[in-house]
Amino acid sequence: MIWTRLLVNKTAVITGAGSQRGIGRATAKLFAAHGARIAAVDIDGEAVLDVATELGAQHRAWCCDVSDPAECNETVAQIVDDFQGIDIMVNSAGVVFGTPILEITQREYDTVLDNNLRGSFLMSQAVIPHMRTKSAGSIICISSIAGETGGGVFGSSHYAAAKSGIFGLVKALARELAPDGIRANAVAPGPVDNDFTKGSMTQEIKDEIAKKIPLGRLATPDDIANVCLFLASDLSSYVTGTVFDVNGGLLMH
Repeated sequence: MIWTRLLVNKTAVITGAGSQRGIGRATAKLFAAHGARIAAVDIDGEAVLDVATELGAQHRAWCCDVSDPAECNETVAQIVDDFQGIDIMVNSAGVVFGTPILEITQREYDTVLDNNLRGSFLMSQAVIPHMRTKSAGSIICISSIAGETGGGVFGSSHYAAAKSGIFGLVKALARELAPDGIRANAVAPGPVDNDFTKGSMTQEIKDEIAKKIPLGRLATPDDIANVCLFLASDLSSYVTGTVFDVNGGLLMH
């Protein structure tokens, strides 16, 4: 039961919201339950439309390739036109591959960097002018434990590099945008029990990973969404430039 609705009258843009068991979709559902208007964004137009339909009439869906600056700017402009502003940006779009470094092609490298790092940069760049008009905003980027450990669970060198780059991005945004009242933070999940690896992580592999996690299980998408809610709301009004580890104790600093 939700006792307090933390995001009433807020507009949240969430990329990567189309995946059925993804972090973006779980975050969209949780934010909507807390009163936010959701602008669900995904490269899969049909999937993201299903999300918006499921959430209800006040929520909308946009098909957008976050690696394309023109599409990012056009999508954000349409969202602002429909919702009269943007308060929260959750950069959740991403892809992962576990390819050994000598087998990574230029195309696969570009795909991983474009979707995970470039997309976070471009969507943040697109929403910042609109957040500045309100002198407020929260930018949340989904990184990964792979960015801290150099992979080792599934994602390999290009994925680890992209997710590590997100740490530098949010710290730079936090420093530059603080005078505008805009906060920027990252969430670094450990292994999540969803379909992000497109079946490459079998249940047997997941069970073996869970044995190494102090809390004894993989994260659920809702576990990550809960931290995003904290960072999106006024509960974190004095938090910026921070990386939140959500990994069940798999990595302790």
